[in-house]
Amino acid sequence: MDNSEEQKHIQENNGFARIEPYTHPAGGWGALLSVARNLKRQDILKKGSITLLNINQPTGFDCPGCAWPEKKNAHAFNFCENGAKAVAFEATSKTVTPEYFANHTLSWLSEQSDFFLEDLGRLTDPVRYDAATDKYVAISWDEAFQLIAKHLHALDHPDQAAFYTSGRASNEAAFLYQLFVRSFGTNNFPDCSNMCHETTSVGLLDSIGLGKGTVTLDDFDLADAIFSFGHNPGTNHPRMLGTLREVSKRGGNIIAINPIKERGLERFQDPQAPLEMMTNGSTPISRYYFQPKIGGDYALMLGILKHLNEWDKKAIASGKPSVFDRNFIAVNTIGFDEMIAEVERTEWQDIYTHSGLSAEHLEKLSKLFLESERSIFCWGMGITQHRHGTANVHMLANLLLARGQIGRPGAGLCPVRGHSNVQGDRTMGINELPNPKLLDNIDRVFGIKSPRKNGFGVVETIKAMYEGEVKVFIGLGGNFAVATPDTPYTQEALKKCNLTVHVATKLNRSHLICGQDALILPCLGRTEIDEQLHGPQAITVEDSMSNVHLSAGRNTPISENILSEPDIVARMAEAVLPDSQVKWKWYIESYDRIRDSIADVFDEFHDFNLRVYEPGGFHLEHPANQHVWNTKSGKAQFMITPLNEVYSDKENQYAAAYTDSKVYTLMTTRSHDQYNTTLYGLDDRYRGVFGQRRVLFMNQADIDEAGFEANQWVDIESVFSDGVKRIVHSFRIVPYNIPRGSLAAYYPETNPLVALSSHDQYAKIPASKSVPVILHAGNAPEHFNLATAVDPEDADRKVSSL
Repeated sequence: MDNSEEQKHIQENNGFARIEPYTHPAGGWGALLSVARNLKRQDILKKGSITLLNINQPTGFDCPGCAWPEKKNAHAFNFCENGAKAVAFEATSKTVTPEYFANHTLSWLSEQSDFFLEDLGRLTDPVRYDAATDKYVAISWDEAFQLIAKHLHALDHPDQAAFYTSGRASNEAAFLYQLFVRSFGTNNFPDCSNMCHETTSVGLLDSIGLGKGTVTLDDFDLADAIFSFGHNPGTNHPRMLGTLREVSKRGGNIIAINPIKERGLERFQDPQAPLEMMTNGSTPISRYYFQPKIGGDYALMLGILKHLNEWDKKAIASGKPSVFDRNFIAVNTIGFDEMIAEVERTEWQDIYTHSGLSAEHLEKLSKLFLESERSIFCWGMGITQHRHGTANVHMLANLLLARGQIGRPGAGLCPVRGHSNVQGDRTMGINELPNPKLLDNIDRVFGIKSPRKNGFGVVETIKAMYEGEVKVFIGLGGNFAVATPDTPYTQEALKKCNLTVHVATKLNRSHLICGQDALILPCLGRTEIDEQLHGPQAITVEDSMSNVHLSAGRNTPISENILSEPDIVARMAEAVLPDSQVKWKWYIESYDRIRDSIADVFDEFHDFNLRVYEPGGFHLEHPANQHVWNTKSGKAQFMITPLNEVYSDKENQYAAAYTDSKVYTLMTTRSHDQYNTTLYGLDDRYRGVFGQRRVLFMNQADIDEAGFEANQWVDIESVFSDGVKRIVHSFRIVPYNIPRGSLAAYYPETNPLVALSSHDQYAKIPASKSVPVILHAGNAPEHFNLATAVDPEDADRKVSSL
């Protein structure tokens, strides 16, 4: 089969590959034009425009993108550019039918780009892989569920199966999923949070007793200062820029702490602000911008503590009030003195070296925190995806606890989570390390005996599949084969499975990495009507600030042969567990019944169906805001790791001894035309990259020192002590405002560089933001041409740029 479809797709979406500084603010006309362009490309200008009016509305559907919360009085246009892209690609008129699969082998599809696969459209029918023809073929729903049952029943033990979840899954689907899997007999729940905010969950559980943030949107109206650590809201959570704009407008301080200068943290043009749009004006976002080296946040935060401690001693000596909230510390915490002792043992020069900040800049940052009586700490993957990610989160909590700024209006912890219900999935019991109380409640309500043995997260699941310990992989959403680290190893692990199953709305690369048997089960999207026996159903989600609310689609489903996620889970459970006392089908007739059972299991969900039907739903209170600390000690816990332990671990020591070439630290990152592993195009507008993805952001001084030039092609090789050669080829050097010794490039192209063994010690999150690498002179990819802006070999395509 030739690549005629591929070439046609290239021609339709072609543009110039170029590096061109983007001088405009985030948002604004650029965002509006991008929304219109994507609706047009998906052939849904009218349908898409109507659909967007229902997004993030009280009677509409929750955006399938990020988890940023909605305001109490939502604007009629309550969506952002990247949320609109997600909706456009879900509500598309394009389809992937059994007929399409009949005409295309997996071998051919595997040669196409991730963007090409995404842009094919919605899946319409369940299909099974036929190895003889190398094609997916149609299968009935009943046959699919019986095939799953056959494979699961053939296992020697339930722990030989793993059940993955994406944060897209609703509370109702997640609750039924965990009930099904525990009824089956395992806690193997690898989850997308294992790759993003698990260090947040683990670290905050240690420090304050619950792995969630403590603030709401109301706190942003009261805060003196917002500190943004390792986070790019302009691309990852654009609606957050509206909140930050309001803080800036009223004179609040916004302090960005990020290795790369990101446009969304610099200035924002609000598409809902007529004056800014008409005058092409914008609002400054960050008043101060500090650029630590990649991975330097821990040293930076320890430096703030050291400054506070020195200022505290001077204050007390001169008879002034303590810098620290001594009463709060005495009543609510343990471990303060031990933490301060470690701070005092740490040398200033080590702090400057590891943070990458000058003494002047670190002192200024510390004073900004000292002067703020109400501080909100926001953070993203730049904090969590390190081998010391949990230690980073401990330090964030340490700083606010030391000043009594948890449980204070206008202050607190704000982890900014990615997927719209990733926090809700965890709340519903998707956890490989379950709380015994949760298991007791499940057993009481359903009359089952939940397994008590801890299960596998993502890292353990990959290893177990590779070693033959896990033989069945079932994924409720996601793109596991691409989102995970050590890509060749992970994909080989999936191929060793007896069965791989993916519940999905769109085709992605994971569906092409098959076990010996494989299924794709198409499901409804957020935008679509979920019609069941008792009428149209609504699901619920929990946002990043613990608000639980309804979501109901309004579009006619793309196919009559797709099912909702709760229905798929229930039917799967019924096929696998025919003797179960759980009334699986009965639950699907009305999702209110699922919510009633959720309320029976979780105390905080009492009167679920009563409260969730109120406009905006309800808020799950954080005990820490009432100074109730559900830790082992019953108090908030100061926790500190010595600086030399953080920065002198095994891998750092190995990299430092690798003297043949200069070792850089690479962070993987998203482009602006990307949501997680989903590619909506090839532009990264705010960073000035158009029509391409294989770029490497690098400090100009490092470029000169290495003897490279701008636009030169290089190969990137990671350096780990396991001796495995990991290398990706043909990345184009782009000079950028990034600290010396630090590099950045897009994932998933760079995920092959991340060793499976390189992860946080406690949460086991892959250290995708601190990859030790060396560079080699390389060559342009075959077929790449700046005039045509396409790279067919690497399967990347251009979306027409502004």
